[in-house]
Amino acid sequence: MSSYKMETKCIQSGYEPGNGEPRVLPIYQSTTFRYTSSEQMGRLFDLEESGYFYTRLQNPTNDAVAAKICDLEGGAAAMLTSSGQAANFYAIMNIVQAGDHIVCASALYGGTYNLYAHTIKRMGVEATFVDPDCTKEELDAAFQENTKAVFGETIANPALVVLDIEKFADAAHAHGVPFIVDNTFATPINCRPIEWGADIVTHSTTKYMDGHAACVGGAIVDSGNFDWDAHAEKFPGLTTPDETYHGIVYTKKFGKGAYITKATAQLMRDLGSIQAPQNAFLLNIGLETLHLRVPRHCENALAVAKYLQSHEKVAWVSCPSLPGDKYYDLAQKYMPNGTCGVITFGLKGGREAAVEMMDKLKMVAIVTHVADARSCVLHPASHTHRQMNEQELMEAGVQPDLIRFSVGIENVDDIIADVEQALL
Repeated sequence: MSSYKMETKCIQSGYEPGNGEPRVLPIYQSTTFRYTSSEQMGRLFDLEESGYFYTRLQNPTNDAVAAKICDLEGGAAAMLTSSGQAANFYAIMNIVQAGDHIVCASALYGGTYNLYAHTIKRMGVEATFVDPDCTKEELDAAFQENTKAVFGETIANPALVVLDIEKFADAAHAHGVPFIVDNTFATPINCRPIEWGADIVTHSTTKYMDGHAACVGGAIVDSGNFDWDAHAEKFPGLTTPDETYHGIVYTKKFGKGAYITKATAQLMRDLGSIQAPQNAFLLNIGLETLHLRVPRHCENALAVAKYLQSHEKVAWVSCPSLPGDKYYDLAQKYMPNGTCGVITFGLKGGREAAVEMMDKLKMVAIVTHVADARSCVLHPASHTHRQMNEQELMEAGVQPDLIRFSVGIENVDDIIADVEQALL
């Protein structure tokens, strides 16, 4: 981890060119890497030597960008994945097996909810969902003997619930399991969950990190702080010999790099959700301006929220940075410099009025995306959370009239003017 300030890390971390080497991170657009010694290639396959031999496992472009994200989050090791969904899947599956159980905050992105509630259930892993605002006692009651992880989002998409990171981290550690948190919306510019007790941080880099809706991607950052050996019986995949690599024990051989090495050597080897080097290159360009864009997103979002709050046709507004918001105090604790550029609101006319208003927008687009430079809206109950039933929608904090508004970095007067004419 570098000693640079965050602004400098966004630009300088991850890649340091040598004398006469490219100033800009190169795209290593190659599936394979050449060696003159068969013996050396064998050592790479046995994890006895560090290096590159096949891009599905590692690629220099990807590793440089992963190292930058790792530095931004204050972690010990990181990896890129093909999407945020892949990151959240790998983060859990790296430490569970059939018959295991996880605890999740219920306010989640719809795709993540489906992943944990249904897809991994078919693989034999059960999830218990808890209200993120639950008491410590209610949270403790969700744990079982076979619980292996706790998962939540720093700012839930789209419910905008601000998670009490310390409460969830303390509960996880009291039960001897790691706390995994998706930090996509806040980004490390506004919140660094590891500093509040999180063990593993995931991202959909598709969102603010890329910032331009140019490429899909994900990332996993391991803090290196969770002591897997202290709970060895819970995590045999990390603490007992891996016969597919001649009996390597990851915690013994790789120390703080054990979790990410296993995720790469096993899951990426077998499932292959690698981020393309071209996408990693574009992601890196986005990261270089992350520290400039995120404050503008937050500033614009707060201004739009205040405008909507005063509009006669608006029934309610949710923005954690807005004084009086239910999560304002938690937001001030964990992310005092701003939360994110996403706000939600509902109209007095309900779902029909929401759809009508969205269809009248001119500059602000209706797209299945969020958190890039351009302002956009979505009706989650009809789109991203469409597969969820009414009860699941309510548990996830998605009301039928909820409009998710991802406020971009255009001039805020133009954004508000477009909303104003759509509300006429």
